[in-house]
Amino acid sequence: MDVKRALRPMNIGRSGAVASNHPVATQAGLDVLRAGGNAVDAAVAVSLAIGVVEPHMSGLGGDGFYHCFFADTAQGLVYNGSGFAPQAAVTPGMSSLPLRGPGSVSVPGGVGALGLMHSQKGRIPWAELVGPAIDAAINGFGVTHVYQRFASRYADQVRPYAYSAKLFLRDGEAPAIGGFIVQPHLAASLETLARDGADSLYRGDLAALVAADMRDANVLITAAELASYEAQVQTPIAVTYRGYEVRQTPPNSTGFVLLQALKLVEARLPKDTSDFFSPDVVHTLIEAKKLAFVEREKLGADPEHFETPMRTILDFRRLEALAESIDPRKSAIRPVRPSAGDGNTTYFCVVDRWGNAVSAIQSLNNSFGSGVTLERTGILLNNRMNCWHLDDAHPNKLMAGKRVRHTMNAPMVLKDGKVWAVFGTPGADDQVQTNLQVAVGLIDFNLDPQSLAEAPRWSSSQGGQGANWPHGGDNALTIEDSFPAQAKQGLRDRGHHLVEVPYLDGPCSVACIRVLENGARVAASDPRRDGWAAAY
Repeated sequence: MDVKRALRPMNIGRSGAVASNHPVATQAGLDVLRAGGNAVDAAVAVSLAIGVVEPHMSGLGGDGFYHCFFADTAQGLVYNGSGFAPQAAVTPGMSSLPLRGPGSVSVPGGVGALGLMHSQKGRIPWAELVGPAIDAAINGFGVTHVYQRFASRYADQVRPYAYSAKLFLRDGEAPAIGGFIVQPHLAASLETLARDGADSLYRGDLAALVAADMRDANVLITAAELASYEAQVQTPIAVTYRGYEVRQTPPNSTGFVLLQALKLVEARLPKDTSDFFSPDVVHTLIEAKKLAFVEREKLGADPEHFETPMRTILDFRRLEALAESIDPRKSAIRPVRPSAGDGNTTYFCVVDRWGNAVSAIQSLNNSFGSGVTLERTGILLNNRMNCWHLDDAHPNKLMAGKRVRHTMNAPMVLKDGKVWAVFGTPGADDQVQTNLQVAVGLIDFNLDPQSLAEAPRWSSSQGGQGANWPHGGDNALTIEDSFPAQAKQGLRDRGHHLVEVPYLDGPCSVACIRVLENGARVAASDPRRDGWAAAY
C-alpha cells in the first residue's frame, strides 16, 4: 500500500475492524467482535447505537440497506430495509410533495431488515446487541462540533415540533459543545425492542404504541400498514473492474450507478495512469458519473413495480459503446430528466475474524428527517416521501405500497473470492460519485484507505439530478480547494464550472476497511464528520 501522511492514524488489526460515523457506535461494534460476535452481530449493535448518537441521520424511524458477505460460502446477501409509501399520502392530482412534517413520512423499514439479518446470521443474543443503544439513550451523547453544525443548520426545521426541539435543541438553538442529548422515551422503546425483538416495532406492543403515537401526530401511516411491513432479502449485483469483483445493493437502491460508472471508467481510463489527481483522471470520472446518472433516471425504481432490466443495465458492450461519448477534452452538459437537496445518511462497515463483512447504510433522508419525534416512543421519523417523482411516465412515480428509489448504496470489493475492501458514505446524490473516487483510488492507485478518506474531493451536479423534490440541480463542479492547482486549471480548460470550498468542507463522510494479503484489517474514517475507525 502507498501510505501517505494523513491527519488520522492508521487503525490496523488481525481479528476485526469497524468504521462508522461516531466513536460510540464504533466502540459498540468493536466490543461485540471482541466478545465473539460476527460481522452481523456487530452491525446490529452499530446500527442501533448510531441511531441514538447521530439522531439527525438515522434511527428507528428510518430505512437501511445491509449488504453482507459470508466467508464460508462466499455468498452475498442484501437485507433491504426500505419502507413503502402509505395509502393516505397519495392523492389524485398531486403537484408537489411534502418536504417535512407528518405528511412526509414513509413506513420505516430499517429495524425490520436488522431483525431479519440477525435471525438468519447472528450469533450473539439480540437483547445484548441493543444494550449500547439503550445506554446511550439513557445517559446521553455529548454534543460535538459536527452535531452542533447540523443542529444549527437545521434548527428551523426542528423548531416547529415541540418535542423534537426539546430533545435536540436548547432554547430553540443548537446546544453547546459538551452538553448531552438524553432521549428517555427512546430508551424505553429500545428496551422493549431488546425484550421482544425487532418484529415488535411492527406487530407487537411497541407497534401499538407507535401506531397510536403516529395517529396523534397526524402521521399518515396506519397500524395495518405498519403490521404489513416485511424486509426483503436480495442478491447483490456485481461487475468486474480491473480484475476485481465489485458488488452492490440492487434496486430499489441505485447501487447499479456505481457499477456502470466503473465500467465506463475502465473503458476510458488507461491502466497505466499514475496520478490520481490529474485532470485527465478526474475529468474521466466526472464524465462517467454524468452518463451513469442519466441511466439512473431512466432505470432506477422499485423492481416490484417497474421491470428493472439488470441485464441491460450492466451490459458491458452497451456501456463500452456509451463510454465512447466521453470527450477527454471537454465537459459535457447532461441533464438527467427526460424532459429537460441535501440528503443526510450514515454509513458503517464491519469485517470480523472469519472474513465476514457488512457494508451498511441507513437514513432518515434529510437531517432530522420529518422533524417529527413521536412523544411517547421517542422515535424521530423519516421524510422519505419527498424522494418520489410525480410524472406518470417516471419509473420512480409515487404509488401507495411502492418503495421509493434510494440513493443509498453499500458497495464491497472482492478479490479471489474474499473481501478486499468494504467502503461507503452518506451524502444523497454525492454518495455514488464519492464511492467512485474511493473505488478508483483503492484499485487503480493503491491508496491506503485513511489517506483516501482524507483526500480532496469533488462533487458533480447535473440539471434535474436532485433525489429530493423538486429534483433540482445545476452544472457546477464543487471541489475542495486543496486539489492541485494543475488539476483545477485542467478541469477549467475542459469547461467544468468549478465552485471551490475549503478542504474538508466537501461532501460525504467515507468509512472504509481494506483487508490486506496478510489478513490485516486496515480501518479508516473521515474527519468531515465524527467518523471513527477501530481494529484489533
